[in-house]
This record gives sequence, C-alpha cells and structure tokens, in this order.
Amino acid sequence: MENPQEIELTSIQEFLDYLPEEELEIVLFLRKIVLECMPDCKERLAYNVPFYYRHSKICYIWPASIPWEKVNNGVGIGFCKDASLLDETFETISFSSKSLFSSISEIDVDSLKQQIYQAISIDEQIVKARRRKIQ
Repeated sequence: MENPQEIELTSIQEFLDYLPEEELEIVLFLRKIVLECMPDCKERLAYNVPFYYRHSKICYIWPASIPWEKVNNGVGIGFCKDASLLDETFETISFSSKSLFSSISEIDVDSLKQQIYQAISIDEQIVKARRRKIQ
C-alpha cells in the first residue's frame, strides 16, 4: 500500500498521540461509538488512520491533521461500502460516504450508530453472498 503522506504512523496509540487536542477529542468519541457497535471488529491503521474491519473494511476515522484532500477541517468518519455493493463484484474503488465533524456536539449518535449497524449488515450480506457463490 503506497503512502503519499509524509508521516508514517505504526500503531493506534501513535496515531492518537499525533493528533491535536481538538481532533483527539472527536476521534476518541467516534472511536468509542464504533467499538461499542462492533466489539468484534479489528482496528488497524491504513493510510495513517484507523480502519475498522469485520469480514472486510467497514469504516474509518480520518482527522484533518492526517493529510488527505477530502478532509480539510475537523474529523471525518466514512463508510467503505453501501447497499449498491450487494451485486456480484463486492468491490469498491472509492469510499461510499463520509460525515465531517468540527465538534462532538455536531455528532448525531443515534444516526451514526444506525449507519454503523447498516454497514455491518452489508458486510454480513456480502460475505454470505460470497459463500453462496463459492458453493
């Protein structure tokens, strides 16, 4: 995986330590929600930000301090797949959606949890479809 950024973070803790205080607060809040909704997920750094996996990539948290042209301010949470992927390809080239937050007060927790649960459901449907295809 090519890293066009000038930094190379190696762990979630290093990522958290790198963040400015205002982003760290939002990242920790979003991370807590993701981990509550997906206690069985794997959390791994990719592109210097945490991605959350089950059978495949579910979502990511991207603060503006980690260079990426699509997040210039605040912290973004994005989802890697949407219902349009429930076809035979199961692949995504770009991230399907993201929300940007400048403060915790902007986060609609219930709506975010609903998005996470929907993403988990899509992940489950994709893996079931793959298994049926293999059989």
